[in-house]
Amino acid sequence: MSFAVSVQSHFSTVPLKRTQFKNPSPRTLLSSSCFESRSVSSYLRLKERTCLVSKPGLVSRYRQKLQAGIGAGGEFADSGEVADSVASDEPESFSWSSVILPFIFPALGGLLFGYDIGATSGATLSLQSPALSGTTWFNFSPVQLGLVVSGSLYGALLGSISVYGVADFLGRRRELIIAAVLYLLGSLITGCAPDLNVLLVGRLLYGFGIGLAMHGAPLYIAETCPSQIRGTLISLKELFIVLGILLGFSVGSFQIDVVGGWRYMYGFGTPVALLMGLGMWSLPASPRWLLLRAVQGKGPLQEYKEKAMLAFSKLRGRPPGDKISEKLVDDAYLAVKTAYEDEKSGGNFLEVFQGPNLKALTIGGGLVLFQQITGQPSVLYYAGSILQTAGFSAATDATRVSVIIGVFKLLMTWVAVAKVDDLGRRPLLIGGVSGIALSLFLLSAYYKFLGGFPLVAVGALLLYVGCYQISFGPISWLMVSEIFPLRTRGRGISLAVLTNFGSNALVTFAFSPLKEFLGAENLFLLFGGIALVSLLFVILVVPETKGLSLEEIESKILK
Repeated sequence: MSFAVSVQSHFSTVPLKRTQFKNPSPRTLLSSSCFESRSVSSYLRLKERTCLVSKPGLVSRYRQKLQAGIGAGGEFADSGEVADSVASDEPESFSWSSVILPFIFPALGGLLFGYDIGATSGATLSLQSPALSGTTWFNFSPVQLGLVVSGSLYGALLGSISVYGVADFLGRRRELIIAAVLYLLGSLITGCAPDLNVLLVGRLLYGFGIGLAMHGAPLYIAETCPSQIRGTLISLKELFIVLGILLGFSVGSFQIDVVGGWRYMYGFGTPVALLMGLGMWSLPASPRWLLLRAVQGKGPLQEYKEKAMLAFSKLRGRPPGDKISEKLVDDAYLAVKTAYEDEKSGGNFLEVFQGPNLKALTIGGGLVLFQQITGQPSVLYYAGSILQTAGFSAATDATRVSVIIGVFKLLMTWVAVAKVDDLGRRPLLIGGVSGIALSLFLLSAYYKFLGGFPLVAVGALLLYVGCYQISFGPISWLMVSEIFPLRTRGRGISLAVLTNFGSNALVTFAFSPLKEFLGAENLFLLFGGIALVSLLFVILVVPETKGLSLEEIESKILK
């Protein structure tokens, strides 16, 4: 965990009795009318309370620097001088070996989500084959087939709804353990299903696990990793989702000609879910969640601080009770307590729709909404036919085409992982969403009047997939995991996940009637228009969070 601070200029060189702030915090604005009478010591106490420290002693050095400037000339020290002093404190040091496991095990929840998407495409073909299903109930009606395909989606919706009120009670670790158990049960029941009804129960349970995992995984990763690599790790979680899709496609291609192959496709998730559950059991609870519980008065403060210190030590590979972890806990507790007390609305159920929480919900919820309604499921639906028109022989085999697209998605997601903490969130979103809009207009033009140029369609398809994987794919979930204030983070992310799965269901169910009513060319034109609206949303609403700790995002952006 990191509490690195990029301290900006908060004051100019003016007489003490008339101090003015260039970038005042909300707390400063609230007290500006009476600040002239504040003493230096009270101002410093205020700064100590609102400053998030990255190294032990930073506040004391900050105090000494200010007092030195005052003593020298009766005025506050120059802001650039203080900024240089603070900037010399480097972000939290860590070893990559210590952050691998706290990332890998939560990320397996994303891999299992992606695996279900990939495996279902092959499993439905196997299930409906009289020769290969190995059952007597292979003759599905359209409604039954739709329930099999969307069963996990319904479960994910239920999981997102159920976790809204209990996320902060369960904690991130226990939530992911429960998700692993549901994944395990869902895989086993689906793979061994003796009839359609049992199969649907298994799909629903598996989907319930998806809802919990997609809520808990980004939370746990964001709250336990150093802030300077938070973007990289959460984007890597998206890479795991894509890797899961590719794995599902690959298992499907190997088992598609096997009698009862769908059982192996769905059952393959069992050992992965077991590994995820055992791994999460071995990891500590999120230190931020432990300190939040202490601030909420859910137990003895000292007990929770000791647990948080042990968690820090384990997460960073240090001896139990080391001094660095002790200082990190003290600093984290100050940050959590300040962030929690700054929320004035109280702990009511609708708190997430008020003040800074509503701003965060608008940003996070808007991103995951546009992620779905810009037509991603529809574009991939046309992938096979587009490749066939270009003369790719592999397109005659749906499973092989899916593997090709999965590999490309994986490569482009890796580009986002490599650049998200370098370029930042906004540049990737703006560039990627612009490419998505262009690709959708090209696809519309292909179906309208460029049918004789199949390479245009292939290029547009690859442009769409690539731009999606460097923008909406990973960045939406990254922003969701870091934008919500600590006090409502669990409920806020739950609503964002619910928005994602709900809009996914809306696009999935509306696709066929829209295709019939509008035609492919006008459908892609509609999605292109929505992509332009989403681009404006990103430019006007979405902030840059690169390099900021979670508490800094709350204090500098949301307030």
